[in-house]
Formats: sequence, structure tokens, C-alpha cells
Amino acid sequence: MLAQAFASRAAADAVPVAPPGGEQRCGLIAIVGKPNVGKSTLLNALVGQKVSITSRKAQTTRHRITGMRTVGPTQFVFVDTPGFQTRHGNALNRSLNRTVVGAVNDVDLIVFVVEAGQFNQADDKVLSLLPPKTPAILLANKFDLIHRRADIAPWLKAMQERHNFAEFVPMSANHAKDVERLFGICEKYLPQQPWMYGAEELTDRSDRFMAAEIIREKLFRLTGDELPYTSTVVIDQYAEEGSLRRIAATIIVERDGHKGMIIGEKGEKLKRIGTEARHELETLTGGKVFLEIWVKVRSGWADDEARVKTFGYE
Repeated sequence: MLAQAFASRAAADAVPVAPPGGEQRCGLIAIVGKPNVGKSTLLNALVGQKVSITSRKAQTTRHRITGMRTVGPTQFVFVDTPGFQTRHGNALNRSLNRTVVGAVNDVDLIVFVVEAGQFNQADDKVLSLLPPKTPAILLANKFDLIHRRADIAPWLKAMQERHNFAEFVPMSANHAKDVERLFGICEKYLPQQPWMYGAEELTDRSDRFMAAEIIREKLFRLTGDELPYTSTVVIDQYAEEGSLRRIAATIIVERDGHKGMIIGEKGEKLKRIGTEARHELETLTGGKVFLEIWVKVRSGWADDEARVKTFGYE
């Protein structure tokens, strides 16, 4: 299983191990922010394994993705959320926003991710969702791109006036030492209680879910900005035969023109999407994968509440 493949890596790998003894700590930490601010990249770095897909396209993350990391006596349960949608008020975006609101009201700690030195209307909308009684960390991502650190002081002062943040953490999600430091910062906000998951578990998502997400990632990466964000992936079959997986998937689009865009000339684009997805799935599962992908048109699905739920959205 993919979950077993994720768990094959020691959970404390590349992270300083806390001293033994004492009570176990465990808590939920929501990672929130506007679309495309680096939340999924941060989650993957914290978990030490890819559990949330990434692309340059906004609205890549559409589900509440849980990733776990156990360090010494403390288990960190990170929740990656979709970017809060302020445009396209369709059924899909309403579902995504419900996921964000539900996450921030059900955690022990919030990590609010912004680009260092930046703050716009989309950031402000997410900030307005943060419950005042839940401690929140202001994580200034891409801090390595700030050339004059003195310029950040006025921005930081303005951010503290907007919300009573518990801490300010300047970092880059691509720097291992920054990621390691974040564990120690988050730990003190988590309650003393038994772990929710096994020490080596890294995600609570199913194999079928991860297969759909990997295909969707390749779809977004290989079609660029031309393809509307409303395209999605449904797994029709996921069968295990020893180390072999047989997967059948359907890419759902809203228009015939989108279908042609995905298939490409002589089917080359769809073939490449399938090949790249299959290679990644084989790496994760450690076995052979037979993957079939079809493309179907479902006009207006993203504004149909029933279909949105049918396709797996909350």
C-alpha cells in the first residue's frame, strides 16, 4: 500500500530527536494561507515525504491533507488546507472554503503562511478566519529572497497589529534547518496526550486518494495555465495483485476543448501524463503499476453540489 510505502521511512529521519522520557505530546496543526503560497511544499518538508501535491498553478490543493511526523515523545499532526478562494463562487470553491474554515476551528495551533514582506487582500481574507483563542504562528516563507532584512521590520509591526500572533518565524520551506527549527517552535503549543497515529505513519490518506492526486499533479504541471482549475481526477479502479497495482482513472473536464487539450496531438500529452504518474506511483509503491487514464466531459460539474460531493469533495 502507498501508506506502507510512506511509513517505510523512519519518522525521525533528518530531524533532531527529542530526549526520551516524559509524557507524550500530540496535537493538530493547521497550515493555512492564500492559494499558491507554499503550504503543500511546507507540509511535505515537515513530514519528510511527499503527501501533498504541488504545482505552480493556484488551487492545486483541494482537500484537507493530514501529514504526521513523530519526533521523540511528540507527534505533530499537520493539516494542509486548500487556499481560501475569493473568486469563482461555484460549488467547488464553496466546498474548498468549508474545508479551510473547518480546519482552523478544530486544531491546537495554526501556522499562517505568507510570503515574507507581502500581504494582500487574499492574505487578509484568510487571516480573518483565524479564531482569536487558537495560538497562531506567523510564518514568513521565502525569507531568503528578502535582500535587506531591515526592510522587514515595518512589515512585521503591521502584521502584529493585524493579529496577535504567538510567534514570528522567518524561514524558507526549502531549507532543511529552517524546517527542523519549526518543530521545536510548534512543540510547546501541543497538549500532553497520547499519539493519534503510529510512530512511523506519515499520512492518513488512502492509496486511491494518493493515486488520484499524483495524476492530477501531472495534469496541472503538463498542461500549464491553459487548462481551467476545475479539472479533476476520479479513480475508477484500484486493484492490488501482490506488488502489482492496476489503476483505472478518469480525468473530468467541463468542455470538449479541454478534453482535446489534455489528450494532445495523437494522444501524446495524455500519454506523458500517464507515464509520469505511473513512474511516481511505482517509486512510492515499490512495485509495478498498470495505469489507464480516460478523459470525460462533465459540463458544469464544478457548480453542481451533488457532483462535487460525488467526486470526493467535502
